[in-house]
Amino acid sequence: VFDDCAGNEGVEFEVSNPNFLIDENLNLVPRRDVIDSGDVMFVHGVNVHVDDMAQVTIMGAPSRSPQTLREILGLSDLMPYRSKRSLLVPPMFVPENQRAPFPRSIGKVISSDMKEDHIFRLTGRGADQDPKGVFSINRLTGEVAVSRALDREAIAYYHLQVSTTDLSGKLVEGPVDLDVSVIDQNDNRPVFKEPRYSGEVLEGSPTGTTVMTMTAYDADDPNTDNAVLRYIIVRQLPDKPSPNMFYIDPERGDIVTVISPHQLDRETLPTTQYELEIVAKDMAGSEVGLTGTATATITITDRNDHAPEFTHSLFQASVNEGSTGVVVNLTVDDRDDPATGAWRAIYSIINGDPNQNFEIQTNLDNNEGMLSVVKPLDYESAMFHTLLIKVENEDPLVPDVVYGHSSTATVYITVMDVNEGPVFFPDPLVVIRRENIPVGSFVAMLNATDPDYLQSQNIRFAVLRDPADWLIVNPFKGNVTTRAILDRESPHVHNNQYTALFMATDNGSPPATGTGTLIITLEDENDNAPYVFPSVARVCEDAKDINVVVIGGRDKDIHPNTDPFKIELGKQPGLEKTWKISRINADSRLPISPESTRSNIERHVNLQTSVSCLRRESVADAVIQRDRTREVI
Repeated sequence: VFDDCAGNEGVEFEVSNPNFLIDENLNLVPRRDVIDSGDVMFVHGVNVHVDDMAQVTIMGAPSRSPQTLREILGLSDLMPYRSKRSLLVPPMFVPENQRAPFPRSIGKVISSDMKEDHIFRLTGRGADQDPKGVFSINRLTGEVAVSRALDREAIAYYHLQVSTTDLSGKLVEGPVDLDVSVIDQNDNRPVFKEPRYSGEVLEGSPTGTTVMTMTAYDADDPNTDNAVLRYIIVRQLPDKPSPNMFYIDPERGDIVTVISPHQLDRETLPTTQYELEIVAKDMAGSEVGLTGTATATITITDRNDHAPEFTHSLFQASVNEGSTGVVVNLTVDDRDDPATGAWRAIYSIINGDPNQNFEIQTNLDNNEGMLSVVKPLDYESAMFHTLLIKVENEDPLVPDVVYGHSSTATVYITVMDVNEGPVFFPDPLVVIRRENIPVGSFVAMLNATDPDYLQSQNIRFAVLRDPADWLIVNPFKGNVTTRAILDRESPHVHNNQYTALFMATDNGSPPATGTGTLIITLEDENDNAPYVFPSVARVCEDAKDINVVVIGGRDKDIHPNTDPFKIELGKQPGLEKTWKISRINADSRLPISPESTRSNIERHVNLQTSVSCLRRESVADAVIQRDRTREVI
């Protein structure tokens, strides 16, 4: 029975057991066959005029099952009334979100020994402890009331104590526990953990492949349908090729593919990303359930199911002989996802390059193959080159796809003739000549050929670098002769070798030049007289040691035109009376002063020694002086 005193218009009823409802005649009826209804149910009725709740006790209900309200509320271990006590305190239930007026009675405590001078007292959290004043008890009647609307999600359970005292406050009975449970209402919408979810699925995946899982949370009582969620897909963008490409498990939130593997082709789909609007509804998905919404973005990822194909079966290019660098860019088409290993190309030359004159690399920006000449080509050796090029991907193809004819291409390269400079042979040209040969003597014959043998061209020779200006070349014949005396002892000669550079120029258009080196190894002539070293010696006037100095011979020539030297005193009269030379070794002598007093030595003496080698002789002056510092030079 429900009466709001206004005709009961717009009344909505809610039954704590979802298996029951209130029909239009206010009958409590089951929605379906019910095995166990539990032993208590609550019916909530509300409209603009009134908000009230009734408790329905089921008499003769079978033994309790896990679906009874007490089990749901966690009260299975509580007896409705305390035994062996005069103070009877039943458990009490308060629906959350009740509307005014307040206070509202939620139950009554009975004392069988209650006397006129006894009063009821309520303590605990929600009474005299924070939050204070939520519950109160009539001191005389024991009626318990709630003073304001409760929020189960804030506090779902209150544990209070009831006792009786006399007027002076002396405890008469108790305290006895009073448990107040807040009954959940469906006042919280499901909330997804994230507003937007992202997932990926590989193209060609089998139907039923799990893509991702959506998870929502409902703050209502998890033991009631208020928090039982069901998931549905309400929209798919784009909706091609089918508006139902994906399915979400209503209970677990798993999104799986519905579309066939053949249709799940990244290259033929209108887009590689699909957006799904997912709705989570509580009350197990019933019409009165509250909803929450999130977006799932699904990306169709690529697999290497398309082989790269050349845009042309034949590419042509031309290159000047003797040059290097890129000659042609090869283009390919690949329908796989760019910037992935399924799209990136690897090129290889599989035929036509026995001398490895060519190299091909991948342009990472556009995936083109850059064919380059790395070893210069010779027009006279081969005017044309035909290469067979193959293209593959970094990633292997899927098992049912193979590389076809379109993955190979032919490159036809024409070598352009370029006027090449003459080439000297041999280079360098090494000859042996004696020094001091007469001017105009033949030194060498230069030999230079023109690589452009298919053309009839003349070659002219010229001296490019001749450090000592000793040589001259016939411009037409290439024979080199002397224009000056060759001197092995010249500073331009190093290690007995003299180096000159020559140039050969053809009469092509434009003319081309080549250079060659001539190395002349000079044989020695005995054309340099030996000399005494040192040429000046110093000795103290009163020196006790009669050994004055060790002198030796030097010669700019080389063996056998040098040592052994013969060193003797010169022909100056009287020298032999004062000086004597003794041999130490093949190229040194030691002058000494025998039996002569120092007074016999003139203050200025010119000492001549004669140094001769095997075939030439030289006379050198040794100056001996005696000055006031008693030094003799």
